[in-house]
Amino acid sequence: MAPPIPSSSQLSPPSSSSMVAHLPRAPPTSSLPLSRVWREIQGSNNWENLIDPLSPILQQEITRYGNLLSASYKGFDLNPNSKRYLNCKYGKKSLLKESGIHDPDGYEVTKYIYATPDININPIQNEPNRARWIGYVAVSSDDSVKRLGRRDIVVTFRGTVTNPEWMANLMSSLTPARLDPHNPRPDVKVESGFLSLYTSSESESKFGLESCREQLLSEISRLVNKHKGEDMSITLAGHSMGSSLAHLLAYDIAELGLNKRRGEKDVPVTVFSFAGPRVGNLGFKKRCEELGVKVLRITNVNDPITKLPGFLFNENFRALGGVYELPWSCSCYTHVGVELTLDFFDVQNISCVHDLDTYISLVNRPRSSKSTVAEDNFGSSFFNKTSEMMFPKGQRRALRLRNAATKAAYLIGSVSNHMMYCNIF
Repeated sequence: MAPPIPSSSQLSPPSSSSMVAHLPRAPPTSSLPLSRVWREIQGSNNWENLIDPLSPILQQEITRYGNLLSASYKGFDLNPNSKRYLNCKYGKKSLLKESGIHDPDGYEVTKYIYATPDININPIQNEPNRARWIGYVAVSSDDSVKRLGRRDIVVTFRGTVTNPEWMANLMSSLTPARLDPHNPRPDVKVESGFLSLYTSSESESKFGLESCREQLLSEISRLVNKHKGEDMSITLAGHSMGSSLAHLLAYDIAELGLNKRRGEKDVPVTVFSFAGPRVGNLGFKKRCEELGVKVLRITNVNDPITKLPGFLFNENFRALGGVYELPWSCSCYTHVGVELTLDFFDVQNISCVHDLDTYISLVNRPRSSKSTVAEDNFGSSFFNKTSEMMFPKGQRRALRLRNAATKAAYLIGSVSNHMMYCNIF
């Protein structure tokens, strides 16, 4: 007896939905080794699904770059009686080990970077400005390439320490960056003090150092050429003012095309910004995005430096109803990139809201738990909850701005005292 003929429904192929249901799902990023997912960790997808909740592997990498960055503080010699005053206390081979880096053999420091503030804060002495050690360039060792999945070029920038650097920070005016001589792009504007620190050199000295910019572009070009043919990344880590220099360098590298290699993939350029201020205008932000520059901003909601410059006129005020661009939008400071938000405040130690070590510590604390810094944010939380019950929405916003301004006044006041009483030139 012949077998029964199958019906037409039995002959039709399974639906696409049923096929997808039986396909194996790609494992989540957090369950894969760094060597497999390093491009996502460097921001290839703008850290989608990695921020909230914070991916353990991204958490690990933020901490690692934060620790590498901390060496730029630990190595800086601020003793006026030292032969290495305003330089690094350690040699390139020992810097990471002396700074307590967990895996000092993972990277080799190849160059120290110096910046010259183009500001004379003591015109009576008329002493020429001196270059100050501001960070270093390092490249991952052969042994660590397998673990990282690529050759990683790292540049770190410490934040503001000396008085001329504080003065540079206070030069809050936008100016065209004009870093590409073939296409100056006058619509791309950045804060003038940061740009000055990036591009100024010891011009008054015959044998003075080149600008921070020239030192960096030369070394990065050398390393990219040396390791051509390898998978590679360029990672810039900066804290406070150093974050601004990291932004400028990232834009500069991409605008000049130093990360482009003929016949190979572009080298991704990523900034890990800790407590960074705004750097440029909307034109700067748009151009960075067009060039593929990725920025992850680790911020504290109570850190006033992350709200400067442009405390009032910024990305939140450039559009009417979030739709219509206002005429002055091109003159507003605008943050670049994706934000990872922390929340801590200590009324007994106001400076902790901007401290790099505190930032790194809080990144490693469970996001659901409140920081125990000063029983944390009791004052701020109490203020916010009370204002919600007592004031209409418009007044609550004004009160929050005043609360943030008060914190900024505390921090800026401590800076002013430092500049008045600390003789660090």
